[in-house]
Amino acid sequence: MIQLQKMFAARLSEYEHTHAKEMSSSAAAQLLSVTLYYRRFFPYYAFCLIGGLDENGKGAVYGYDAVGSYKRDEYGAMGSGQNFVMPILDNLIGHKNRCDPKKPISAEEAVAIVKDIFVIAAERDIHTGDAVEIKLIRKDGITVEIFPLKTD
Repeated sequence: MIQLQKMFAARLSEYEHTHAKEMSSSAAAQLLSVTLYYRRFFPYYAFCLIGGLDENGKGAVYGYDAVGSYKRDEYGAMGSGQNFVMPILDNLIGHKNRCDPKKPISAEEAVAIVKDIFVIAAERDIHTGDAVEIKLIRKDGITVEIFPLKTD
């Protein structure tokens, strides 16, 4: 995973220097797909997730399998705690299997949901780390918060 991250960061930097602008999230999603597919016979075994804003300023999340197949979703989760996280996201964010009308949620509500979900995952999954880095992506910039999970 570290090798993939370094290589991907280098390709993004190369693009930025060549074109004097940052790569769009949809282009980065395609680049990661091609990169993973190129190594399909000796895969990285990294189940990746890319988040960003699309050309219209709307949130975009791309989820991948080990050989580069990907799809765009409203939300997603990868990793060992995925089985604990996705049902809650499906209920609270995706509004699946609910009869009440779906209401838009604010960024602050979304961050609170993410914190609660990761506390749950950390309690039930030994591989979930000691903290989560939450990046709130908006048109005017990115804010980063480190939220500790385990205090024991």
